[in-house]
This record gives sequence, structure tokens and C-alpha cells, in this order.
Amino acid sequence: MEKKSVLDKFLVWRARHLDDRHFIMFLCVIIGIVAATAAIILKTSVHYVEAWVRSIRPSENWLMLIFPIIGILLTVLYVRTFVKDNIGHGVSRILYAISRNKAVMKAHNMWSSMVACTLTSGFGGSVGMEAPIVATGAAIGSNVAQKTRLGFKRSTLLMGCGAAAAIAAIFKAPIAGLIFALEVLMLDLTMASIIPLLIAAVTATLFSSIFLGEQVEFYFTLKDPFTFAHFPFYILLGIVAGGVSLYFTWMNARVESRIKKVEKPYRRVMIGGGILGLLIFLFPPLFGEGYITMRSMLSGQPENLLNDSIWGYFVDDSGFMFVGFLVMVLFFKAIATSLTTGSGGIGGVFAPSLFMGGITGFVFARIVNSFNLIKISEYNFALVGMAGLIAGVIHAPLTAIFLIAEITGGYELFVPLIITSSIAFITVRYFQPHSLYTKKLAEKGQLITHHKDKAVLTLLAVESVVETNFRSVEPQQTLGELVKVIAKSHRNIFPVIDKDNNFLGLVPLDEVREIMFDRDKYDKLRVRDLMVIPPKKVELIDSMDQVMNKFRDTGLWNLPVVEEGKYVGFVSRSNVFNVYRKMLIEFSEE
Repeated sequence: MEKKSVLDKFLVWRARHLDDRHFIMFLCVIIGIVAATAAIILKTSVHYVEAWVRSIRPSENWLMLIFPIIGILLTVLYVRTFVKDNIGHGVSRILYAISRNKAVMKAHNMWSSMVACTLTSGFGGSVGMEAPIVATGAAIGSNVAQKTRLGFKRSTLLMGCGAAAAIAAIFKAPIAGLIFALEVLMLDLTMASIIPLLIAAVTATLFSSIFLGEQVEFYFTLKDPFTFAHFPFYILLGIVAGGVSLYFTWMNARVESRIKKVEKPYRRVMIGGGILGLLIFLFPPLFGEGYITMRSMLSGQPENLLNDSIWGYFVDDSGFMFVGFLVMVLFFKAIATSLTTGSGGIGGVFAPSLFMGGITGFVFARIVNSFNLIKISEYNFALVGMAGLIAGVIHAPLTAIFLIAEITGGYELFVPLIITSSIAFITVRYFQPHSLYTKKLAEKGQLITHHKDKAVLTLLAVESVVETNFRSVEPQQTLGELVKVIAKSHRNIFPVIDKDNNFLGLVPLDEVREIMFDRDKYDKLRVRDLMVIPPKKVELIDSMDQVMNKFRDTGLWNLPVVEEGKYVGFVSRSNVFNVYRKMLIEFSEE
């Protein structure tokens, strides 16, 4: 008799003593603790590596030219040697796992992104650690679900719990973590999901606070409370933040596509890392995540941005040249972030969005104040600008609102946060319906949404509805041989394939019904004379939305499925509808 493992014994005990609801809550606590531990490790490791790098650079700062190359090179070596898998664009990989991989993420995703991000960001790569830690948290949730043998829906929920816990732990912002899972990962807002998400997020926040302290990411004391007289300026800031978000999205896609045209990975590292190093040498605030820069701005010391910079010799922090310097930093930050990820570095756009938003708000306020018509708070606008960029870049206005409110320790700016974030989001959505996280998935029809009918259609893969019980024939076969095949078949369609399994056409039973009993034609007619070529074929990689469009365009009830021209089977409307109904019922269950 095979001996049961500890896990098997636990699952047997759980089935007897714990119902599903309480078991999920128990797992959420575990996921919250483990995700928080991962966040603590990543945040601490990036901090110490960055501190070490900053401590060894000489006063002339020339090592900033090569540090980013070293970090990205080490990252690429690590990924290609040890991971041997694509671990870039963490949030996009989570969404892909939900929509196309049954909420399954590989075990290495629980640690691989953390190591890679430490190397990239610690050595000056201009990216954030939020996306890697979110991917790590989601992978923890996915692997816990796999080990405890949960189904797709609960696996998706636990992935969301891991992601929410990661955001909550790294920012000590449980509400922002919860809303991130609902808004960005497209989880449904129901009691069945919100309670587990809250448990995971709060657990992660408490656990993170034990080791990292209770201080939030940005220490900020509100000096100038919100007044309704400034209402129009927050609307204008929302429009400006929307424009900057569009620039960031456009530049990210353009730079990444350009740098990835360099096919040799190590040559790509040298080119991208070299340009990045030059940008950091010229503009030191581009180094790393940028939180030091943001703290300087919010603490009333914006002049610190000129430290170790060649611009510090002739730029006065109170004049228009300083504003110009900040505008250049804002412009090049998008390029620096895109070069980092495009060259092979691992990191996210969350922190760069906060960075660019802070500078956008600060510059906006300083320009308004320069006209001496009204005095607005540069620090308040810097904070609200952060929310505007988060809302615009990742299309998550609620996450932006609650994140900034929580990490700054108060809700005094709640109204302007709502105004600016909403306007920025609306501005961006008018021109760009999808975020950096979802754009490529949406183009491939692989993006799951809050619309249950569309979500179920997205989750359906062509492989799950292909029928293969069709008898095939070859083009040179005679009508007599075809009749023998028809006699043994229960279907009324017969695919025509050659010896290499290439799909050539099909013979509908209706085409031969009138002549199939005319024995005089048995040896005269061949399959090639009777077959028809369908107006459209389904590729195995097609999304179900594309499949349904092909059904609608052709009016047919059956379409052949091919993979690179090779015959696979058929997909029928009736089978798609049957599978769709079953999945919709399962997807809608609470």
C-alpha cells in the first residue's frame, strides 16, 4: 500500500473538518504571510544593493555609465542560465495565466522575478519592483491552489489574493491591494471574493509592518489643505496627467519594439544598457526606482534632485531652468524605463508612473505659481499627480486614489485625488482603450474582463471545443471508396487531407447524396471532383471571439480547424454553445 504524503493527509483531514469557505480563508492568511515575506525580501535586497552601488561610486559619477549595463547583464545571464523562461511583464503574465493557462503559474515564478528585479533595479535600472512582487504573489497563490487541488475559479481567487497581498505589503496599503486585484486583474466584486482578498491584504500589511516598521512609503505632512478654489487646476492637472500617460505608453511601446529588433541578447544589453547609463549619468534622478527623488520633492527639498548632476553647477532650483531640468527628467524617464525592460531587465512601470506623476504635478504647480495670480501647493499637486499617472498608465483610477491616500497616511486630499485620477483616466481611455498591462493581450483576444459573457468566451480555447470524430478521405479516392467511408461514419462532413495531413477541403454529405447510389459513377468520380473549399478555416491559435466572427461571416455550423495548414478537426456552433453554457454556469457560481 502506497504511503500517503503529509499534504495528502492534510487534505483528507481538511475534507472532514473544514468546509471550502473556511479553508479558503485559512489559505488567504498563509498566502498573505508568504507574499509579505517575499515583498520584504525584495524590498530589502533592492535597498541594500542600491545602497552598496551608491556608496562605491566616485565623486565624478562616471560609474553611472556602466552600473546599469552590469545590472541588466547579470539579469540576462541569470534568466538565460537558471530560469530559462520569459519572466518579463509580470502583470501581463498573470492576466495571461488566468485567461489562457487555467490560472496556473510555474513554481519558479515564486522567486525568479525577485532575484532578477534585485539585480536590475539595485544596479540602477529605471524600473519599479511592484510588478515583479505582484507576479511573485500571484504565483504563490497559484501554486498553493495547485497543491491543494482547487479548481480554476478558486485558483484565480488565490492568485488575486497573492497579488493583493504583495501590493499591500510593499506599500502597507491593504485597501489599494484589494482594489488592485479587482480593478487590474479583473476579479469580480462579490462577497465570495472581497473577504478573502481583504484577509490576504490585511495579513500581508500587518506582517510587513512587523519587519519594515509602520512608516508609509512617503512621509508627508499636509501643509496646505484642499480648497475648492483650486478645483479647476486639479481638472487641468488631470488632463495634463492623461497626456503624460499617453506619452509614457506610446514611448514604452516604441522604445521596446526598437531595442528588441536587436536579435542578439547580449548585444541588446550593451546597446540598451549603454544608452540607459548615459541618461542616468546626465540625469541622476533616473537611477533606480526613483523613490528617493519623490521623497525629496514631498519633503520640501526639490534641490536635492540636482545632487551629483552636472546640471547642479548652473541650474538654480528656484528658476525656470530648474523646471526645464524636471521636464527633461520627465521626458527621459519613459525612455529609461523602456530601455531597461527592453534590454532584458526585469521590473515594472508602477514606480516609474509614480515618479513621473510626482514630477508632472510639481512642475504644473510651479508653472501656475510663476504667474503670481494664485498660490497652489506644489507638494499637494505632486501627490495628486502621482495618482493621475497611475490612473492613466495602468488604467486603474480607484487603485490610484486609495494608494496615494494610504501611503501618505491620510484622506485629506481625497476629493482632488478623485478629480485628477478620473479626468486622467477618461483622457487616456479616449485615445487608448487598453493599458500597458493589457494592450498586447487585448490585441490577441486573450484579455479577460468584468463582463462575464465575454470573460467566458475569452477563457474558452479552440482546443477545448475541437471535435475529431470525423472520417477523413484522400483526394484520389473514388466515389465508391467514399461511399464505404460514409457508411461507417456518424457525421455528415468528410475532411479531405493528403498523405502529409494537409487540409485540402471537405466533402459535405449533401454534395453526394443524389449520386451515392449511382454505381456507374463509383469509378469515374473522385473525391477531388466532389470536395469544396470552405470560405474560412479556424486556426488553432485563434481566440474564441475570432471563431464566433467566422461563424457569423460564413453562416456555417461547422468549420475546419488547422494548425499551420495541418488538419486538426472541426469546431461546431452547437458544441461551442454547449461548452460555453457549462462554463458560464461554473463561472457565475458563488
